[in-house]
Amino acid sequence: MENPDIMIHPLFHLGPLAITSTVVTTWVIMAILWLCAWLVSRRLSITPGPLQSAIEGMVVAIESAVSAAAPQHARQIMPLIASLWIFLVIANLCGLIPGVHSPTRDLSATAALAILVFLSTHWYGIRIQGLKPYLKHYLSPSPILLPFHLISEVTRTVALAVRLFGNIMSLEMAALLILLVAGFLAPVPILMLHIIEALVQAYIFGMLALIYVAGGIQSQQSRQARQGDNNA
Repeated sequence: MENPDIMIHPLFHLGPLAITSTVVTTWVIMAILWLCAWLVSRRLSITPGPLQSAIEGMVVAIESAVSAAAPQHARQIMPLIASLWIFLVIANLCGLIPGVHSPTRDLSATAALAILVFLSTHWYGIRIQGLKPYLKHYLSPSPILLPFHLISEVTRTVALAVRLFGNIMSLEMAALLILLVAGFLAPVPILMLHIIEALVQAYIFGMLALIYVAGGIQSQQSRQARQGDNNA
């Protein structure tokens, strides 16, 4: 018999479209994030309170990480990476709420996030470098490597989706099995494990996305810099 706590079933249908709990939870998280951002931005002050200080500290920490990977283009890619990190932290942690499952336990959700990173990598690379210079890096250092570059684009996108899905799904299944066996005798260690793993997986996904985007932006620039050093 299928376990309803693990299997993903449609909640309702909009015509031929099946709406699952993953879709509903994702849209609720986005609505909450939008509302929180709107409320916080309406009450900014020169002398920040505890809440504004915490938010500013979080933004500064993310900006530092982005600047370390792509110092010349931190402003352009900061919104994407910050949004990914914040969304993933909340999405991974919402599995702690009774009756709510994390959207990232659904492969369709993690695949959508991985495709978003894939498209963003090329969009930022083309926007900053131009189409022709960006495409040239697939032929570097030799056109023979073109198939390997293309395969790596696909495999890293698949790995990005499967890694997050596998870790969050296994985390929820492990927590469910332990609770079924031990009841509520060991809830605190399970909660701590869930929180730590959720934060780690959000950090890994966001950091890999940052590395991919920064690599796409700087690929042509790095090649030009190496050529300049060789000419010198």
